[in-house]
Amino acid sequence: MEHSYASIWDIPATDINGTQYAKLGDKFGDVKPKLSLVVNVASRCGLTDSHYSQLTQIHQKYKPQGFEVMAFPCNQFGSQEPGTNKQILDFVCNKYGSTFHMFDKVDVNGDNAHDLYKYLKKQTRLARITWNFGKFLVNQEGKVLDYADPQVQPNELIPKIEKYLAI
Repeated sequence: MEHSYASIWDIPATDINGTQYAKLGDKFGDVKPKLSLVVNVASRCGLTDSHYSQLTQIHQKYKPQGFEVMAFPCNQFGSQEPGTNKQILDFVCNKYGSTFHMFDKVDVNGDNAHDLYKYLKKQTRLARITWNFGKFLVNQEGKVLDYADPQVQPNELIPKIEKYLAI
């Protein structure tokens, strides 16, 4: 059944620790991030080290201005995210010192794709996510502003992040 959501904040989600939110926005309460980067991540991809390192740095630098990274592990590309949620979280925290929001492992393509990814793809007219580390910039109202494919390094998004945050 196809759902019709007004924004990403209305879509149910579960964080990596198993806390279920009737709406993704409930995780952030009354103050939604001014800008979010939603990204499908994997621990064993050739892009993992550069992406996680840069995502961590960007999150730390721009969080005070209202920026959040929301990472959704996905095992659909080369089985490069085979671990449990606990293993994934331990890896990200211990190896990269990441403090951004991690969510439950999801599918981003196919019949079992998470509603969030169905929404994101529909908003950007993407037929499918092509690989690990597809990145969506989303505004405070939960609308998609931009998409960057996996080959785009997170640091390449800094000019857009600063523009959207009005820095």
